[in-house]
Amino acid sequence: MSLPAHLALRLLVVTLLCLTGAVAWTLWEARTGLREEAAVSAGRIAAGLARQPGLGSVGPAALPIAKPQAEPTVLMILPGICAEIRLGAEAPRRLCGDWDGLGTAPAWLAGALAAETGATPVIRDIVYRGRSLGSVAAWPDPVAAAGRAWRQVRFASGLALSLAGTTAILGWLAAARLVAPAARIVQGVDGFEAGRTPSPLPRFRAAEFDRIATAFNALAGRLSRIEDERTDLMRRLVQVQEEERQSLARDLHDAFGQCLAAAGALAAAIEAGVPEERADLRTDAAGIEAVVGAMRESLRGALAQLELPDLAGIGLGEGLRGLVSDWQTRLRTGPSLHLDVMGDWAGLSPQVSASLYRIAQELLTNALRHGRPSRIFLRLQRIETGRRPITLVVDDDGGGDPAHIAGASGRGLAGIRARLAALGGALSLTGNGSGLRACASVPTRG
Repeated sequence: MSLPAHLALRLLVVTLLCLTGAVAWTLWEARTGLREEAAVSAGRIAAGLARQPGLGSVGPAALPIAKPQAEPTVLMILPGICAEIRLGAEAPRRLCGDWDGLGTAPAWLAGALAAETGATPVIRDIVYRGRSLGSVAAWPDPVAAAGRAWRQVRFASGLALSLAGTTAILGWLAAARLVAPAARIVQGVDGFEAGRTPSPLPRFRAAEFDRIATAFNALAGRLSRIEDERTDLMRRLVQVQEEERQSLARDLHDAFGQCLAAAGALAAAIEAGVPEERADLRTDAAGIEAVVGAMRESLRGALAQLELPDLAGIGLGEGLRGLVSDWQTRLRTGPSLHLDVMGDWAGLSPQVSASLYRIAQELLTNALRHGRPSRIFLRLQRIETGRRPITLVVDDDGGGDPAHIAGASGRGLAGIRARLAALGGALSLTGNGSGLRACASVPTRG
């Protein structure tokens, strides 16, 4: 649940608690008010009867000379209050104040007020010239008391619920506006997780979020500088690696190649100069020539792996065609290799060309090493429209598990990822139904 929703829910709970307190206070106030109104009504009636003409002749056992009128007495009773008048020997009279009957209370509220309305009534004496001539008892009418309390409870409940809903909505709106910067901050953090440098966060009005944004921008700046340094280091590492490969290829060609050539020539000379009766020496010399030939072939394959063709002169496409042709010649009866190059490769930097060539070389080696494919497809594509990246895809039908290959401890994939990291690219390994698909992508800025 979001923070605004949490805040709105808590405000609603607090308001409902306030509603419960308001209802309890309304019931208590209604009960207290009814007792007070009963006392006021009893006092008014007693005072009014004490001032009636002829009341002085009323005795304990005599009827009054002038019978008191009910109408003025009723006017002294507050609505919802009942009273009983006892005056001399006159029969008790019971009167109730007018009640409009609006707001009939539910049974539970009438039951809650029954104890109060059925309690001891309020009694006031009718005193004339220091002599008590009778009394007035007043009490709340149960139906009227419950109805009036119910009206007050409904008013308080409606007001509290309205305040609760309004407070929850306004609180949610205010909190949603207040925590809106959190979405921008989370978006920036997601950018870190995706491996891209997020754009700087703006200044926020809330001081807490503004401090977070400042710290975030500082962290993003440091990570950007570290990423630039790492990329530059990877470029230099790849360059040094390529220089080492070229140096090793030259050393192998100049030193080891010459030694093999000399050994082969010496074996041929021995074979040619051996007397007819020394057939064993001739056989040994031929064997040495065969071994030298095999070593020369191995050296030629190693040099093909180490040496880099003149990509600046022939272009990346022709370089890859030569690579595929060499592989096909060496494989002979092995899987068929297919190359598809699409796009304009003019203006591609030497570093990107060399890295793509090495990546294609390693991916072909992996396809042959980790499976038994019958066909291998190598596709190289460059589309300038929309600044789409360069893609190099190698598909094979030799089976294999992408997760197992990706988690292998070999150095081939590690080298590919290092080259791609230096170029800001990425590598993905997936299945294609019958084998593996390796896709290397490189931004077109190269």
